[in-house]
Amino acid sequence: MEMENIIGLLRIRIKRGNNLAMRDVGGSDPYKLKTKVVKNDCTPVWNEELTLSVEDLDTPIQLAVFDKDTFTVDDKMGDTEIDIKPLIASLRMGLKNVPNGCTVSRVQPSSNNCLADESRIVWNNGKMTQDMILRLRNVESGEVEIQLEWIDVPGGKGLGIEGTEV
Repeated sequence: MEMENIIGLLRIRIKRGNNLAMRDVGGSDPYKLKTKVVKNDCTPVWNEELTLSVEDLDTPIQLAVFDKDTFTVDDKMGDTEIDIKPLIASLRMGLKNVPNGCTVSRVQPSSNNCLADESRIVWNNGKMTQDMILRLRNVESGEVEIQLEWIDVPGGKGLGIEGTEV
């Protein structure tokens, strides 16, 4: 991956899972992307950060949750998509002197997204973040709570926002 193709970085804080499906007797051992495994817990707290390079703003980010098994293939516990377009649209507003904690935008759950509840894009400490609760698909139950934050990259394409080019 060449630096000039990267638009920016997306920091994903994977907070927790809620009401995840049971895949083993006594619970499941869920993990997401490359997070730690939380043993025997269908409501795991991960509180981990992952940073992904973004080359295409139109491609949703795919996430999957798996149950860690010792002797067999890990069981899939559902999947979901992260649509970063609402966050990017808020960043492109070019806001600067916004009070901390100000909600810049709200995204409602719909058939076009995986949101389980309203998602808020908030200005905090000079950064725009988006909190999301995502419904897991292809499973009987489960949600994952995450937070997104955009990071500009020196030498990258950037979002073309005045004052944010690095």
